[in-house]
Amino acid sequence: MTTTLLVTLLAGAAATACTRAEPLDDKQRGNMPPRTGSTGSTEGAQGTGAPASPAPRAASPLVVKIDNVPGARPQTGLDAADVVYAEQVEGGLSRLMAVYATRLPKAIGPVRSARESDLELLRQFHKPTLAFSGAQKKLLPLIDSAPLQTALPEEKTSAYYRGTDKPQPHNLYLRPQRLLTGTPGADALTTGFRYGAAPAGGTAESARTVRFPQARFTFDWSRDQRRWLVSMDGTPTVTTGGKRVGASTVVVQYVNIRESRYHDYLGNVTPYTETVGSGTAKVLRDGKAFDAAWARPLATGGTEFTTPSGAPMNFAKGQVWVVFARA
Repeated sequence: MTTTLLVTLLAGAAATACTRAEPLDDKQRGNMPPRTGSTGSTEGAQGTGAPASPAPRAASPLVVKIDNVPGARPQTGLDAADVVYAEQVEGGLSRLMAVYATRLPKAIGPVRSARESDLELLRQFHKPTLAFSGAQKKLLPLIDSAPLQTALPEEKTSAYYRGTDKPQPHNLYLRPQRLLTGTPGADALTTGFRYGAAPAGGTAESARTVRFPQARFTFDWSRDQRRWLVSMDGTPTVTTGGKRVGASTVVVQYVNIRESRYHDYLGNVTPYTETVGSGTAKVLRDGKAFDAAWARPLATGGTEFTTPSGAPMNFAKGQVWVVFARA
């Protein structure tokens, strides 16, 4: 009984530390707009806004850092993302990086802070627009010098608002149509992913769970919907508009996760997820699990996934979730 209580208290402390540390307590840039009376559930009954016409500029995606502690759920606009990356942060918790190129919902959030690992992952894109609430003070110079376009709340005040559905800091939302002139388009998705027919083989799989120290993701195959329904920490993932979140393809990418030189205000070390290199992966699609290898030789390129025979590992058309698991 005592041991169970201690574990519960420690887990709660870790969650509190990470949720309080940013953006309010770690001296980061990111002044927040006041509450407007709007809620996070502005995505509408369909979960996305009307697609805007393609923008007449170089293809650059919108990338949003999304809060993923229990107090931040349900999220808004997550179902409209083309790609969702799940990464480990301080205290063994998780955070999401959602990439938008073919659809822009009316609202996205809750928006939270960036990490050093994000800069390496973002270099695969052409000058992506990064929407985030701030970052640790020592990290800001690296973000400023990175080949991306920052969209902080104090820089783009009309694009952000505080919702009334959750307490701070879990209630900062982005209106992407006030940030971009149009939908970036599929050409902005320079991830290296290939889409097409499934390779031969694979093993039938109905569910897969990926665990972080203080978070877990479960993907259940729905034969009727032809996608993997997402659950986080044992709870089905739905948006504020009531839409169930699911992925056509799930990638469990095994990577090196090491300590970075940064930490939160409580001293919890920020993990660094290495996405340049090579390793193994499990790819879930069409109710099957496939063994795969991944390779990303340069930060400026996408990630190539191949089968054990060396053939391209095609993904199913639709939303892709990539969970970075410790190798």
